[in-house]
Amino acid sequence: MPPSHIKTNLLSGLTVALALVPEAIAFALVAQVSPLTGLYAAVLVALITSSFGGRPGMISAAAGSLAVVMTALVVQHGAQYLFAAVVLMGVLQLLFALLRLGKFIRMVPHPVMLGFVNGLALVIFVAQFGHFKTGGQWMAGAELWTMLAVVAATMAVIYLTPRITRAVPATLVGILLATAGCALLGIDTKTVGDLGSIAGGLPSFAVPEVPRNLETLRIVFPYALVLAGVGLIESLLTLTLIDEITDTRGQPNRECLALGAANVVTGFFGGMGGCALIGQSMINVNSGATGRLSGVIAALFLASFILVGSSWIEQIPLAALIGVMFVVCEKTFEWGTFRLFGKVPRADALVIVLVAGITLAFDLAVAVLVGVIVSALVFAWQHAKQIRVAASIDAQGWKVYELEGTLFFASVSGFQALFTPRDDPQDVVIEFRRARVADHSAIQAIDALAERYRAAGKRLHLRHLSPDCRELLERARDMIEVNLPEDPRYHVADDKLA
Repeated sequence: MPPSHIKTNLLSGLTVALALVPEAIAFALVAQVSPLTGLYAAVLVALITSSFGGRPGMISAAAGSLAVVMTALVVQHGAQYLFAAVVLMGVLQLLFALLRLGKFIRMVPHPVMLGFVNGLALVIFVAQFGHFKTGGQWMAGAELWTMLAVVAATMAVIYLTPRITRAVPATLVGILLATAGCALLGIDTKTVGDLGSIAGGLPSFAVPEVPRNLETLRIVFPYALVLAGVGLIESLLTLTLIDEITDTRGQPNRECLALGAANVVTGFFGGMGGCALIGQSMINVNSGATGRLSGVIAALFLASFILVGSSWIEQIPLAALIGVMFVVCEKTFEWGTFRLFGKVPRADALVIVLVAGITLAFDLAVAVLVGVIVSALVFAWQHAKQIRVAASIDAQGWKVYELEGTLFFASVSGFQALFTPRDDPQDVVIEFRRARVADHSAIQAIDALAERYRAAGKRLHLRHLSPDCRELLERARDMIEVNLPEDPRYHVADDKLA
């Protein structure tokens, strides 16, 4: 690696480590555990995923999307049950990777991706306002204006630095100048140390102190399942986003494997587990660090903060890090989305807004699931309208219907409306050469149509159907004309063939 790349990764890793500190502490407090539980998770997850994961440049650590799920478990059963759930979460993610299911993230529609990115940008933005409270009350007066001034100054430095030099990450310059300015001017403002002390030793191995029985499994498994799902979705979608930004291709299954291993290790070392963080990943990538070294360096810097540098790091103004995250939000949000409205189909625009809104209001996993379902239903509806037929009379006087499109649950009603048995001649042919029968609803629709022609006293001939159709059809089976050299071969989704 060229020296310039090493310097870029070192400085970017330091910047990411500084940005991880308040996030890890805040997420630990949300989960009702000690700050060190969040910091240990950040160190271990970042180190393992950066070293062995499938997306160099992506940063994984303790995450807020996981913390909100953990809260109820910790409150009801204690931190040891959380560690057990984190270990099980990692095992489930390892199984997901070994089954090679990571590739299915490529099936997430682009409108869902846009909604995910915009929703997370809004979540990061809104989360920063929690730091403007003291003792549960909103800041006011000089305290508030001081905080806002430092935030604005940090953001200004970050935006202006690239115009002067790109030798040092702009975010790092912003943090250092804001810290130095507050120290030299004697500005009294909220610091990282006000969130909680980050001083501590190295994490030590310990098996979670929970009863090893089915009752424990019954308690932790539902949480582990949700945590595994949320972590995988956020990590794989962030991986896809970085792929697009860097015009490279990550390895989803390898990332899932590394994430699972990281969470198993974290659970045994007293950490709260984690997944990819879009904010810190964007800081890293925007700094030019797209290799593994930056993530490893971030983990090592974070460990050094805990061991020897806590007194210095705790002096960093919280407003400086808030300014960094506000800039991340601005750069992460896809502002071009607004230009799409009116140019893309209404359904796509709805999915973008829906996913972003649900991510902000509820949960990332639910948002993505709803977005995929809505996109699938819209696709089915649009695809259903594409089934059509061309009718002609052949030399024998038979009426031939040339069917085109996919016959499935959403298009069967349109299929039935294409035919008029009462008005047709004695012999009718339905040609399936340019059509495909997809599911059991389609099979039933063909059977029902055959019954209509039989009731009208007409002879129906079905041509170029798959062998699966011949096996599944009941009332129309004797109407199929078999032509083995020309008949297509495809599978029909039906339980009878399972």
